[in-house]
Amino acid sequence: MSTWPEWIPIAIVVALSLIASAGLGSPIASLVLRSARVPAPPTVEVTGDARTPVVQRREHPEPQVREVLRGGMWIGILERVGLTAAILAGRFELAAVVVAIKALGRYPELRENPAVSERFIIGTLASLLVAAACGAAGLTVLHAIN
Repeated sequence: MSTWPEWIPIAIVVALSLIASAGLGSPIASLVLRSARVPAPPTVEVTGDARTPVVQRREHPEPQVREVLRGGMWIGILERVGLTAAILAGRFELAAVVVAIKALGRYPELRENPAVSERFIIGTLASLLVAAACGAAGLTVLHAIN
């Protein structure tokens, strides 16, 4: 009777932790935002190409060019996977790097559009907690099977 190589259970635990982190973060962050009653960003009319949308605001008769927060879902998935992977690897300093990259990358947009900053902070913290929980659970299982 053959047994599995030693790395297969480890690979399964790591894969399940990363998949759970990537998949659970967005629905949980959305639930937290709804529970916190954080209003969605104001709806604006956007025209122009994808790189420089022209946003028409009611209070300003002239259209203003303003970048909107884009790629949030993918950034969140990558952030959670990176954080979970860092925890599973026991490299907690890399977790700080992942969080810093997101914060520094979004800072200019948040500074120009303070209405979305509360939503960004709550969503990010909820997402990070999911990633940390998935990483901690995976790490616990990895220690138990070794």
